[in-house]
Amino acid sequence: MIELSIADGVAEVVLNAPYKLNALDEAGLGELSAAYDDAAAAASAGTVRALLLRGAGRAFCAGRDIAGVDGANDDARGYLEGLLTPLLQKMADFPAPTFAAAQGACLGVGLGLLIATDVVYVAENAKFGSPFGNLGATLDSGGHWLFTEALGAHRTLDLIYTSALIGGSEAVASGLFSRALPADGLLDFTRASAAKTAAGPTQAFNASKSLVAAIRGKRLGLWDAVVLENEAQVALSKTADYAEGFAAFTEKRKPRFTGN
Repeated sequence: MIELSIADGVAEVVLNAPYKLNALDEAGLGELSAAYDDAAAAASAGTVRALLLRGAGRAFCAGRDIAGVDGANDDARGYLEGLLTPLLQKMADFPAPTFAAAQGACLGVGLGLLIATDVVYVAENAKFGSPFGNLGATLDSGGHWLFTEALGAHRTLDLIYTSALIGGSEAVASGLFSRALPADGLLDFTRASAAKTAAGPTQAFNASKSLVAAIRGKRLGLWDAVVLENEAQVALSKTADYAEGFAAFTEKRKPRFTGN
């Protein structure tokens, strides 16, 4: 169900179960976690400098695969705390920039996968929201945090109470994700962005990734953030890519970054 390929510095992870809209059961989460482990090992070896996540078919991921789940005896804690949350944390901590291309249904677990990704491009036909009231359940996978952060409390609860869905363009206009694109151009655009990033200064990008995570997670003020920026810049000034970038600027040529 989960496919991983690596080429030209980019790891591409595909949720490939379009017959069930790429919904993820326990086994699927395990496969996805293993794919990220393999890609992270390649990143540590220097052969991966960006990652792209996508779903095959007409949906990115419709959420948890609940086919055959007995609601009266469901081990929700085991699925969420035992499997899903560690996976999302692993994805967020991936040691290189990450991108996602999301089309169609992006719900529940699917939304969580996007939250754990650095840059998310969505198709105009993408759908986000919380239809889980129909199951007697609620939004999970970080959805309450993302929606409240970007949409505010009233709009978040409106979506949850009514099970209404919003499209890709509205999601981007509301600050949920990066860009909205026509569905037929989404994957090419995302691949091009990942490839360009993979050829860039990986350590510098990772420094920004860590800074944004700290600012968001710790609610840092301006001057606390500036302290972290200063330390990051000092560390980067000792890297080969830093020296190459300055040399290329002086010599009026395109820099040749190696990720070191």
